[in-house]
Amino acid sequence: MRFADEFKNAVTPRATLLVIGVLALQLLFIASYVGALHDPKPKDVPFGVVAPAPAAAQQTEQRLAKLPGSPLDPRVVPDERSARRQIMDREIDGALVVDARGRTDTLLVASGGGTVLASTLEKLATKVDGAEQRKVRAVDVAPASPHDFDGLSAFYLVVGWCVGGYLCASIMSISAGSRPTSPQRAAIRLGAMALVAIVGGIGGSLIIGDSILGALPGSFWGLAGLGALVTFAVGAITLALEELTGIVGIGLAVLLIVVAGNPSAGGAFPLPMLPPFWRAIGPWLPPGAGTWAARSIAYFKGNDVTQSLLVLSAWAVVGVVVTLLVSVLRERRRGGGARTGGAEGGSTHVGVAS
Repeated sequence: MRFADEFKNAVTPRATLLVIGVLALQLLFIASYVGALHDPKPKDVPFGVVAPAPAAAQQTEQRLAKLPGSPLDPRVVPDERSARRQIMDREIDGALVVDARGRTDTLLVASGGGTVLASTLEKLATKVDGAEQRKVRAVDVAPASPHDFDGLSAFYLVVGWCVGGYLCASIMSISAGSRPTSPQRAAIRLGAMALVAIVGGIGGSLIIGDSILGALPGSFWGLAGLGALVTFAVGAITLALEELTGIVGIGLAVLLIVVAGNPSAGGAFPLPMLPPFWRAIGPWLPPGAGTWAARSIAYFKGNDVTQSLLVLSAWAVVGVVVTLLVSVLRERRRGGGARTGGAEGGSTHVGVAS
């Protein structure tokens, strides 16, 4: 009986539920990462086709559209200049410029958007042109930095900002109880999170830039601002989840950011190479939105960042509103309970006041 009592004291129902939750996160982590990354294949990659004659362009477009597995989503582009502009605007990921006078076509790629995708497009174009006894010459319109292996630096930079966001929010909650006791404390935590985000954004941009590692080009302050937004958005939504569910909110933040967000971010493999589920959710989660924006700032002159910044801003606003709203509602319920207790006998009122 003594062992049974000790076991009940050591393994409480609360601890059991938390362990089950951790086990579920573990299995979801494995399923999400392996499911997203175990078999990358290009699917409906936005791809331009340039040819001197409209008939030749349409013929090439139709041939590419009929490739097995539909790796490309080809569309006719008026000329090479337009193709380069669309790549820099991140409307397409590559383009084939057909040379009518010779037998060597030009493939435009952008390794800054992901070297794996650029090399995949080169292999695909070489195979397609090879079947027509033609050759391909690859031209990198937005080349990745030589110090940015496989174009992963932007992804790891954003992962670091995300980790800082949810860890800082978790530490602030755990250090003084999982739920803020007042709206004032919730506001203070959000303010502290904003300061951490600013320092983290500047620090990350400093480390990744020319001053230290030289891994990413692009605007220092652009990346620093992005880092502050990513960190604050993740921290705010973590605080909101903790307000709603207590310590379970930390696990929910890990589920959202790490389990779902990281493998769908387009880091190791750009979005067109991910399975449909991860490809669909990636741009709407902080890691994916942050990775897209970081690469745009570094390699594409800051083009096509509006959606990503709006997504990150939405997460930040939702986090702030939910955190403050839940704390205010809880304070009102507590105040109502105190007044009721005081009217009935006074003991409850004394306990709250103390």
